[in-house]
Amino acid sequence: MSFKSLDELRSAGSGLQPGDDSAAAAALARQDTLTKPAGSLGRLEDIAAWLARWQGRAMPRLDKVQVVVFAGSHGVTAQGVSAFPAEVTHQMVANFSAGGAAINQLSRAAGAELSVVPLQVERPTGDFTQQAAMDEADFLAAVSAGYASVDEDADLACFGEMGIGNTTTAAALAAALFGGEAAQWVGRGTGVDDAGLKRKADAIARGLALHAGALDDPLRAAAALGGRELAAIMGATLAARHKNIPVLLDGFVCTAAAAPLQKLDPTGLAHALAGHVSAEAGHRRLLDAMGLPPLLDLGMRLGEGSGAAVAISIVRAALACHSGMASFAEAGVSER
Repeated sequence: MSFKSLDELRSAGSGLQPGDDSAAAAALARQDTLTKPAGSLGRLEDIAAWLARWQGRAMPRLDKVQVVVFAGSHGVTAQGVSAFPAEVTHQMVANFSAGGAAINQLSRAAGAELSVVPLQVERPTGDFTQQAAMDEADFLAAVSAGYASVDEDADLACFGEMGIGNTTTAAALAAALFGGEAAQWVGRGTGVDDAGLKRKADAIARGLALHAGALDDPLRAAAALGGRELAAIMGATLAARHKNIPVLLDGFVCTAAAAPLQKLDPTGLAHALAGHVSAEAGHRRLLDAMGLPPLLDLGMRLGEGSGAAVAISIVRAALACHSGMASFAEAGVSER
């Protein structure tokens, strides 16, 4: 799907179809027959039912797990908001392609297929303290690229990002969507010092003031303050919903990128779980605001989809128990 207007995108993200209640109910009913006390596997039981709901089958599968990393460059880096230079984005794309990044190793370990989608990395977005990060056409092109990246036959999808400066854009978008002062959302990102942290908060405050007229519309806010890789994550997450593919969200940037979907439709992220809570300061606040309890808390703050990739193993564990355990009747074990 290639979106031609914000209204077309808004329509695609509204009135979304619910998951398969009967498949989820059948999965939960099976959980109650397995050789364990009821509820004793905790969230693993809920994860099995979540997979069933969004795959539309009581016995879900994880034959194809897709990880997509989107990369984009940010004009706001001119404000001194990152500890690393902007060219690192392009260099890391090459590292992904060569198999040398953390996400390459984590995807392999999780049995997932990794792909990398650079989004005009050579052309930074506008500096949102001076102008909109993206005009409507640029924003929609990035959303459409993300939408097109999702495979029809994926059983689970995880999305990651690479973009020097993008924790600043994520904090700005979170503040726009959920309110609060800039300083409440900023974190150290790539490792900025106290002066860098102050510059980030100042840049966000100026961006919010400049684009105040756009902040009541989640799509216009995402275009004014976000980045191409964030827009692509939103498009990919929407595509997964349309294709009945469950999603594991990654860290602060990924969660902020997907958040406009929840603003368009309160059920817009019902097919998504938070893979982890990162060490980036605003992530837990954002997950709380969105009602998304994380699966893991490992102090990670790398991005790249790395936290979601680690969480794939939790989902695989849930499925292994769901599909592989014997029932009380099959095992000849007495029930209570």
